Amino acid sequence: MSKFLITLGIVLILLGLLWSVLGKLGLGRLPGDIVIERDNVHIYIPLATSILLSVVLSLVLTVVFWWFNRGP
Repeated sequence: MSKFLITLGIVLILLGLLWSVLGKLGLGRLPGDIVIERDNVHIYIPLATSILLSVVLSLVLTVVFWWFNRGP
């Protein structure tokens, strides 16, 4: 369990450092994201961004679990 928590912490630190780079690449403004702008209302629903992040994180966590559970 400690290996998993350490790895998760490292991954979160790396994601935090890459956040500004990901913003410049357009993450958060993908074609499937819904933006509604009215007079005094701004609604943003990051649908495509959420799906993309979910797929990437699922793949990363699958690889991490496989790596730690492959045995000595």
